[in-house]
Amino acid sequence: MSSDANATYSGKQQNYTMLQAFEWYTEGNGAHWKKLTSKTDELADIGVTAMWLPPPTKASAPESVGYDIYDLYDLGEFDQKGGRPTKYGTKDELLALTKIAKEKGIVSYIDAVLNHRFGADRTEKFGVKEVDNNDRNKEVSGLQDIKASPQQVLHALSHIDDLQGWTGFSFPGRKDKYSSFKYNFNHFTGVDYDDKDGKTAIFRIQGDGKNWAQGVDDENSNYDYLMGADIDYSHPEARDDTLNWGKWVINETGAAGFRFDAVKHIDASFIGNFVQHVRKETDKPKMFAVGEFWKDSLEDLDAYLDSLGTQFSVFDTPLHYNFKEAGDRAESYDMRAIWDGTVVQKRPIDAVTLVDNHDTQVGQALESWVSPAFKPLAYALILLRPAGYPCVFYGDLYGTKGENPQEPVSQLGDMIRARKLYAYGELRDYWDHMNCVGWVRMGEETEEGKPNLDGCAVVLCNGTGEGSKRMEVGKHRANEKWTDVLGWYPGEIVIGEDGWAEFKCQARSVSIWVKHDATGRK
Repeated sequence: MSSDANATYSGKQQNYTMLQAFEWYTEGNGAHWKKLTSKTDELADIGVTAMWLPPPTKASAPESVGYDIYDLYDLGEFDQKGGRPTKYGTKDELLALTKIAKEKGIVSYIDAVLNHRFGADRTEKFGVKEVDNNDRNKEVSGLQDIKASPQQVLHALSHIDDLQGWTGFSFPGRKDKYSSFKYNFNHFTGVDYDDKDGKTAIFRIQGDGKNWAQGVDDENSNYDYLMGADIDYSHPEARDDTLNWGKWVINETGAAGFRFDAVKHIDASFIGNFVQHVRKETDKPKMFAVGEFWKDSLEDLDAYLDSLGTQFSVFDTPLHYNFKEAGDRAESYDMRAIWDGTVVQKRPIDAVTLVDNHDTQVGQALESWVSPAFKPLAYALILLRPAGYPCVFYGDLYGTKGENPQEPVSQLGDMIRARKLYAYGELRDYWDHMNCVGWVRMGEETEEGKPNLDGCAVVLCNGTGEGSKRMEVGKHRANEKWTDVLGWYPGEIVIGEDGWAEFKCQARSVSIWVKHDATGRK
């Protein structure tokens, strides 16, 4: 589906590569949309064909990254929550970015934060039951006051507390433009703060037929509640307005798809319906959709994908953790196990492969930063093989900021360009050593009048010694001179009369070998 979406909506016929176009500490002050626009020529040139944009919707604070969402319909257009722009800029700047990027063959994906809301305009009084943080189906209201009889326990568990919660959203700055819908407590399943006494806990809102969503992850017994005011998509008003927004934002921005935040906390049936609805109601029937179901479990990811009733992709979380383990263990890690238990191995059409992202970067709650020494190897694995849709992290391409800044991955732009130019044709694997593995992409013949797609040979080594792999590139390449496009291994390799050659790389490194005068080599 990723190839279909990119081919249909970018107008390019090449290998497709997504860029997560931000990191957690991306510059604020409304500068980012303009900065990305200034980079579109560079990104298109190296081979980026899609950008996953940070949340463009108004958050509860002007410099928020955007996941504490306030108003879906405010893309930096209205004076709300401290100003008109979002952290990243104004709506006009966003629309200019998506338009210019599309003209250069780069489609945009909207980061859809649909699980919760923050920054309500008023408090409301309503009934709740406090639940156990580690078992969301276990009610604990009043238990702290119980000392004796079973009758008192039953009374406490049946007691409904009155809570003053931030659940009234009227969006006064927008004045009903695009949508007249306003949230109240009936549109939410839970909150985590009682403004009446300043208590923080998880409170399930009470009402006829109201409960946690069921099509969610089973961590903590039921993981519907994550943060803020948790939206109840069993309520028809909340559901219909969000479906309307999906159609609206695709038409308004010209985007080609969505990245969905925190889908393991949202009823799967709603996500499936949302995707089908937007594909049907817009001019994007092949619209791309990828969800963040952040769990190191192929079984759970596989079951989630099967439950949606429509084609959908997920980020390959197990592959990220394999990369993390491989980097940490260095030469003691068997590279032949790198694909074990991954989405890309079992269902490659649904896998968005990645190395790191804004949540795993240094200093974040889910920090699991892949070793910088291993990152070039990891990127070679996702960029230069046919399976999966690779997502490059902005922080790896340009570096990260914050209190623990990280340097960019050396020559990552060259690796993306190598994917664009050379990662074509039949895959032949040479996967016979725990520390040194390699593969060949045999290249392709293209239509008359267009250049050949030359192919490449990749060898990588996570051991302490030089890597070497004898691989076949074809007799028709006999006597050709090949060089490492990264320049990390010096000299030339001459292909033998039999079409074979010994390809090499440095210790704990990777080399990408192509014909010395291949298309785009200079």
